[in-house]
Amino acid sequence: MPRMTAARAAVEILKREGVSHAFGVPGAAINPFYAALKASGGVRHTLARHVEGASHMAEGYTRARPGNIGVCVGTSGPAGTDMITGLYSASADSIPILCITGQAPTAVLHKEDFQAVDIASIAAPVTKSATTVLEAAQVPGVFQRAFHLMRSGRPGPVLVDLPIDVQLTEIEFDPDLYEPLPVHRPAASRKQIERAVQMLNASERPLIVAGGGVINADACELLVEFAELTGVPVVPTLMGWGVLPDDHELNAGMVGLQTSHRYGNANFLESDFVLGIGNRWANRHTGKLDVYTRGRTFVHVDIEPTQLGRIFAPDLGIASDARPALELLVRVAGELKAAGRLRDRSQWAASTQERRATLQRRTHFDDVPLKPQRVYEEMNRAFGPETRYVTTIGLSQIAGAQLLHVYRPRHWINCGQAGPLGWTVPAALGVATADPDGSVVALCGDYDFQFMLEELAVGAQHRIPYVHVLVNNSYLGLIRQAQRAFDIDFQVNLEFENLNSPEIGGYGVDHVKVVEGLGCKAIRVTEPDRLLPAFEEAKRLAAEFRVPVVVEAILERVTNIAMSGTDIASVNEFEDLATESGHAPTAIRPLAVS
Repeated sequence: MPRMTAARAAVEILKREGVSHAFGVPGAAINPFYAALKASGGVRHTLARHVEGASHMAEGYTRARPGNIGVCVGTSGPAGTDMITGLYSASADSIPILCITGQAPTAVLHKEDFQAVDIASIAAPVTKSATTVLEAAQVPGVFQRAFHLMRSGRPGPVLVDLPIDVQLTEIEFDPDLYEPLPVHRPAASRKQIERAVQMLNASERPLIVAGGGVINADACELLVEFAELTGVPVVPTLMGWGVLPDDHELNAGMVGLQTSHRYGNANFLESDFVLGIGNRWANRHTGKLDVYTRGRTFVHVDIEPTQLGRIFAPDLGIASDARPALELLVRVAGELKAAGRLRDRSQWAASTQERRATLQRRTHFDDVPLKPQRVYEEMNRAFGPETRYVTTIGLSQIAGAQLLHVYRPRHWINCGQAGPLGWTVPAALGVATADPDGSVVALCGDYDFQFMLEELAVGAQHRIPYVHVLVNNSYLGLIRQAQRAFDIDFQVNLEFENLNSPEIGGYGVDHVKVVEGLGCKAIRVTEPDRLLPAFEEAKRLAAEFRVPVVVEAILERVTNIAMSGTDIASVNEFEDLATESGHAPTAIRPLAVS
């Protein structure tokens, strides 16, 4: 048998498991792995500026393409703890990433050695597995199991911690004999699916709620086929946005307290049956459960059995990966249709589109400083169906989800449950690395931007182009809006007089100077008519210089974005609604004015 270091064996396994890219920061305790990475070749590496940034780059890389598994690498101690946020984010959204950390020598793990921390115990709650490998001969098996776990059942992250002496130890290992373990995913039975279709067929006003599990299973075409076969309208969740195009006749809009459409909530409240596939009934989707569930029958299909009944008890729960479930749903529904036993849903589906044409939010404002709604209107004009949007949290994300348009799977890449500030920049770099010739557009507010803006230097160094839309009101906008309930406006102001940039008028940080100092390009926009030209110029600059290009839109200081604190029947709209055809010129359906 060939002999090699355990670190070299780990690298060879990465390649045979399909890994072609890694993100990380080297350090003393992980240098043997980096030496093997260089000697072996075949895995490109992007040097991050912060190890948490590397973990979010790995997330973006995974989320961009079916089958991708992002890899993040760091040394011992704080490198591992820095990546915990990325592991939590990936775990919460069912995203497989592999975190590899260095560790102090095994002989001193219990002696408080420099940068020695029990990272496996720290990471255990936010991973499918976290292992400190104490025997070099176990390294191949631990990595083999890691990939098996990441891909099997509900996808998720894994951490492998490698003491430096383990990395350096020679073992017998033949890469040519290595085989990945078969992936296990539960599959629905014919009997279960027949019952689900029977329940759907008995309803008057059914909906399909399609979650991120449909995208993870690469089953969006099957979802659309089933919807078209049955004529049942579809509600994408925030993580499932893009399962079918926004302009599809069966797209009923998104539902929820925040990232929802007016017509989406209205359509849901008219329904009497809901088939949820690959979704988890997130609280910002459902709101108060008595309002959400009242008068409706629910079927829930999820890959993770313990998700069934976690939030509320469905009338029928089916533990299954979305793909085999949808394959059977298409087959059973097709047989019923051929026999003339599927109900006609055309009138119900048409009513959902009538609501779409009447229940719209206004986007066209000519105010200076800018209203954020106008920014999204111009983004709809500038960025087409091929655009991959990347965003995490805040009023920018909420308004973007309400007003932008998404047409394809994996074209709305959002950290859904964890929502860590700072996620957007590194995640966008990961997405753009996975799709170097694609159109990647990040969206965030000024506070999210400032959390990890140093990662823009990674884009400049490694020539990773994308467009970053930065909406700046110099406020913690979402927290300020939440503080209204407490009648305070406390510790959420970011404005100050910048002695070096008096021209920005009290908005504080001069993002243009910072971005340019990091080797990227930046454009500041203060007037609505300059937004579209700025977006077009940003696309040109990104293509020419192959670096991130930031378009900073200077917003009015205070805007309250539509949302509810309680239930989907009582969303506070705050701003004027669309009442004339020119109020929402980029809406999917032209506004129907009575």
